[in-house]
Amino acid sequence: MTWLFVITGAMVGAPLRYLTDRAVQSRHASAFPWGTFTVNVTGSLVLGLLTGATAEVHLALGTGLCGALTTYSTFSYETLRLAEEGRRAYAVANVAASVACGLGAACAGAALVGAG
Repeated sequence: MTWLFVITGAMVGAPLRYLTDRAVQSRHASAFPWGTFTVNVTGSLVLGLLTGATAEVHLALGTGLCGALTTYSTFSYETLRLAEEGRRAYAVANVAASVACGLGAACAGAALVGAG
């Protein structure tokens, strides 16, 4: 039964990531990967909000939804691509902003539910 919670969440998270990434990135002409940044920070906020949730909710929304919504591999690839293209300031900004904002969003989520 556990896997059903994870699969259900992932079925929502994966298309949500794709649609969010495309919608956000289409509004920016910048080389900065705003779409990936947005889904990763949003997923961090949701995980923070899940602090103290039941195991079933954690499996569906944390592991399933957020696991499919967020993407460390795309973040890494886009950062590498920026550096290879000579856009090192964007690459450094992507790493710094993603870590700072992702951690901040997780802490804010936990604080909002009284766990942080």
